[in-house]
Amino acid sequence: MSNIAFWIIQFPGWLLFAYLVATQCTAALSYSLGVRMGTQEPAERITEVGVAFFKGYAGADLVFYTPLLGLGLIGHYFETSWSTVVLSAALGVTVYWPIACLWTVRAARGANGWDLPKEEQYWFVLPVIAGWGALGLVLLLYGN
Repeated sequence: MSNIAFWIIQFPGWLLFAYLVATQCTAALSYSLGVRMGTQEPAERITEVGVAFFKGYAGADLVFYTPLLGLGLIGHYFETSWSTVVLSAALGVTVYWPIACLWTVRAARGANGWDLPKEEQYWFVLPVIAGWGALGLVLLLYGN
């Protein structure tokens, strides 16, 4: 793997990891803290079902995705034999969850009680994350 491809995976990967720890993992432990931090949506704007949806992603990020991404990035950095499998799994999730989230946000638009105040931020940030995940996966699997 070229030095450029290596850093295209590593640098944004660690930024995403830090973002997940600060926003999603925090919200999984205390959703109300996530609301106060401005990283999660209050029930008054998205209904209790919307909160449950976002809590589900936060919980999955806490127990599975964030540790998998961190472990994959560490293994990739040290060029371990197992890193391609672990990081590929994490990058697959990196593509999957933004698409699932955006699909839900779009499907919920106009639903009774759903008033996502910062929807345009979702449509800006999540495609960037999914795009990086897809690029990283291609570089990881075919970059040699």
